[in-house]
Amino acid sequence: MGLTLISHVRPALAHITGLSHVAPSVRTHLPNSLPYINTQFSQSHNKNNNNVVKTSAIAIKMEQEPIDSVELRSRFLQTLLSRRTARVPLSVEVAKPVANPLFQDDPPRSREAMESCPKANITGFKDLLKEENLYLITEAGEQGRLPLLILSMKDNNHQRKPAVVFLHSTNKNKEWVRPLLEAYASRGYVAIAIDSRYHGERASSKTTYQDALISSWKKGDTMPFIFDTAWDLKRLADYLEKREDIDPARIGITGESLGGMHAWFGAFADTRYAVVVPIIGVQGFRWAIENDKWHGRVDSIKPLFEEARIDLGKSEIDKEVVEKVWDRIAPGLDSHFDSPYSIPALEPHPLLILNGAEDPRCPLAGLKIPESRASKVYGEANSLDKFKLIAQPGIGHQMTSLMVKEASDWFDSSFFQEL
Repeated sequence: MGLTLISHVRPALAHITGLSHVAPSVRTHLPNSLPYINTQFSQSHNKNNNNVVKTSAIAIKMEQEPIDSVELRSRFLQTLLSRRTARVPLSVEVAKPVANPLFQDDPPRSREAMESCPKANITGFKDLLKEENLYLITEAGEQGRLPLLILSMKDNNHQRKPAVVFLHSTNKNKEWVRPLLEAYASRGYVAIAIDSRYHGERASSKTTYQDALISSWKKGDTMPFIFDTAWDLKRLADYLEKREDIDPARIGITGESLGGMHAWFGAFADTRYAVVVPIIGVQGFRWAIENDKWHGRVDSIKPLFEEARIDLGKSEIDKEVVEKVWDRIAPGLDSHFDSPYSIPALEPHPLLILNGAEDPRCPLAGLKIPESRASKVYGEANSLDKFKLIAQPGIGHQMTSLMVKEASDWFDSSFFQEL
């Protein structure tokens, strides 16, 4: 069985949309005006032939294995519940705007991509903008206090609006994504941002997140990498669906990098997120291990893996270290909850995955299996138009203006097409 990934390219963008359902003549005879990327997964393209054979066998098994979305989601929720602090009733507290939001690395210099987001031209926009700063109590303990920033337009028609949740990347905060909140609010959305676990108002120093990751490795009592925030997003959905200004059937979710992973797993955990757009966040964790492509992701949280290496008596970080860390801090991340299983489980919701074609943290080749399986599931449901993977050529781990525009168009077409 040959594993081939072909991307049809619009100006500056490569689209991968259900190619397994396209006739061979279409796949191999592209218009001369359109360039294409043809990436073969074969022994001739890899120096380690044994690894290719092993990976191909895994790929065949994963592509053939059926997906029970309900059972898989139930298992994921059980995993999330396994390390929760005491359950408390969901409650809301009024907060104040954050004057100096905490960045756990050097503050980024540019918001160019976010600022390019389509925005309605409204006279006196700032005066018409409604801002809410809240705390949502999702569970007992310090990290159970979820900070929210919500922007919407003041109006008197009392109609329920679509909502989109925006999730920031590693070491940033909810205030960082404000340009996106303002743009979406101007177009009629209720726009929500949160501080993910151990970030923003939930952090006390520039090492809070790294400290939490290391603590999870040593104690195994929390899941600060992705899973704890996925729990927060489930509780956030509880709150959003009860708001009088939000249409509970039109709640979307998106995020960048770590935020993209949060969007992916938040929607996997809770089907009330009706439209899903992870940006530079979706990857194949098991594929990366099997193909020795885990370095980019590991380097993004290197202190954690260095600590694990020392504890395991290793002279360097290797595949075994990576496997043991994922199993400890996010059980199932590189197995039954990995993208080949959890991405197809997002059907029937419209799903747009946006990545860079050269992203070392989310290698495009690692998405071949989840793309194929998702295409099959959406195709069998006669909704292949609701799934798309876009890989921007020449782009690494970076959210671009083109990605922001594609995400914006996806939400608009999903939420407003029938209005």
